[in-house]
Amino acid sequence: MSARSEPELAGQVVELVRRLGGPGAQAEAVVTRADLALTRFANSGIHQNVSESTVGVRLRVHVDGRTAAGGGSVVTADGLSALVERTLTAARLCPPDPGWPGLAPPMPTPDAPPVDEATAHAEPDQRADRVGAFVAAAGGLSTAGYCRTAHRSSAFANSAGHSAYGRSVEAAMDGIARSDGADGVARRSADRLSDLDGAELGAQAAAKAQAAADPVELPPGHYEVVFEPAAVADLLQNLSFYGFNGKRYAERQSFAEPGAVQFDRAVTLVDDPLAGSGLPFDAEGTGRRALTLVEAGTTRAVAHDRRTAAEAGAESTGHAVAGGSTWGPMPRNLRLAGVAAGPASAAGRSTSGAAAGAVVDADTAALVAGVRRGLLVTDLWYTRVLDPKSLVVTGLTRNGVWLIEDGTVVRAVRDLRFTESYPRALGPGAVLGLGARAVRQPERVDGAWWAAPSLRLASWHFTGGASG
Repeated sequence: MSARSEPELAGQVVELVRRLGGPGAQAEAVVTRADLALTRFANSGIHQNVSESTVGVRLRVHVDGRTAAGGGSVVTADGLSALVERTLTAARLCPPDPGWPGLAPPMPTPDAPPVDEATAHAEPDQRADRVGAFVAAAGGLSTAGYCRTAHRSSAFANSAGHSAYGRSVEAAMDGIARSDGADGVARRSADRLSDLDGAELGAQAAAKAQAAADPVELPPGHYEVVFEPAAVADLLQNLSFYGFNGKRYAERQSFAEPGAVQFDRAVTLVDDPLAGSGLPFDAEGTGRRALTLVEAGTTRAVAHDRRTAAEAGAESTGHAVAGGSTWGPMPRNLRLAGVAAGPASAAGRSTSGAAAGAVVDADTAALVAGVRRGLLVTDLWYTRVLDPKSLVVTGLTRNGVWLIEDGTVVRAVRDLRFTESYPRALGPGAVLGLGARAVRQPERVDGAWWAAPSLRLASWHFTGGASG
């Protein structure tokens, strides 16, 4: 990397736009340095340790009433000039942009929590220690997965005189244990590598794999379900991208109706990017803050960037993302607020059946204990939206499904396909319980995380076997 800092590079890009595009050109630039490291394991042994340090530049210009964006990774003087020139050329070839909202004015940037320096500069042996603990705790089962750390520093500058700077770190672990063809999974994301317990995650994955033996087929239908945090994270991600997205709301492609009771009273959804060590500003330089999207079942807000806010007569909520003109603003740090599911002593009931080990925490156990007949679901995957307006989604279960009878997990079930409206499944009267602890799930999207508790729902529509 050049000796110049990220703020210096961002300012240089904006100055180049002024010089090459003329006094009327508007520009915003984000320069991000990312230090990423990954320790991967398979067949219960580490087979790859990789790290990279990159610098990326994102540029958006508005000139002669037209807007274009570009990006690059060459931060020499020639590389930055080439980026500015090709972005200006692209802008002049674009159609007029009457919805251009203008640049963010100078504004204070919120204080973000300090980053954990030990995570930012983690060494390979620290990740390897957690992998080793995961493998050992699996008790001889074949294991695979990864442990990763990330450190990012970003600077923003625009030609209106606004600038901002921030850093973020993340650590995550995701692993499976395999027993006779059945996989058990455990995953976690945190702001500190020291918060990841490889032994705990390995033991959970192994217990689930062993409990998944000899699954039976169940007929399609509506079942009461208990979703573990990994499955709930898929609900949150789809609600975020499709429901609380200001662009989709403006296009009437969102279910969201601010002011309406659309969810069960147990549901409170808060997007809180500064709950961890995240960046304190969005892709347009707007300061980020907590935003309550659903409060006790009532939809309160949708996320806005500057463009969608201008169309709605509102203010940006700090949710601009790169490519936002296409995808729209997204709340990507969503937390489902939980309430106590019940006494932890209920855990004993749910692990006494033939599938002992399927339930790995007290919150889930307490929810399972109240189910007369239903399913425990570890994960949802390959989910695809069939109807954005009602958010009807189809997908599959994964990494373990079990039948619950009279509060006890009795046996494993083969994976099932489902088709369900996520808002309907979380609607008034549909949520029968939430766990007290929200568990952060790792995402590969830059800066995104979903904090989810276990969740008990009155009904979920399974349409057949996974191969159907």
